[in-house]
Amino acid sequence: MANKQVFPTKGNLIATKKSNDLAHMGYELMDRKRNILTREMMSLLDDVKLLRDKITITYQKAYYALQQANMSLGVISDMVEAVPVDTGIQISYRSVMGVEIPKIQYEKQEYKLTYGLDHANSKLDYAYRCFYKVKEMTVILAEVENSVYRLANAIRKAQKRANALKNIVIPDFEHNIKFITDALEEKEREEFSRQKVIKATKDRRKAEESAT
Repeated sequence: MANKQVFPTKGNLIATKKSNDLAHMGYELMDRKRNILTREMMSLLDDVKLLRDKITITYQKAYYALQQANMSLGVISDMVEAVPVDTGIQISYRSVMGVEIPKIQYEKQEYKLTYGLDHANSKLDYAYRCFYKVKEMTVILAEVENSVYRLANAIRKAQKRANALKNIVIPDFEHNIKFITDALEEKEREEFSRQKVIKATKDRRKAEESAT
């Protein structure tokens, strides 16, 4: 990336130094944000693995129970459709370094059978309970996985911005500061040399006038 040409003045030097200070501050904030989000995400990753293992076992038990119920009662799709839609889920959010992390509040509904007992048996009742457990665990897993996804996405963006500041923006500012500083110092040296020449010329003329 080519450096933007700047005119070497004291005003530009002051402005560039201020911009460089802000860029350093921005990098520190991005780096701090990335570290905090990473710690938050790492604290959830173990929970994700544990929940996935548990929910896999729970699903296996639930589908096995469903198979047993189907074999004892025939196809039970009509009875399954009678199960009401669960409306006990509420979602709120908490902010971690500007990242909205979901918090799912699940109000467990009282367990009740919604099908006639004359068309059911204990196997269907057990399958119903198993899938109710699956639902509870799915709510928890959805909260944790969504949180991990949002955190990972925010970490990636913070890393990208931090890298841009560290590897592009800050080096450009520092290059411009050096360029302006060197140019101003060279200009001061030239001015000093010019003043010395002028002074020497004046002194020589005075000496010549005095001699005559």
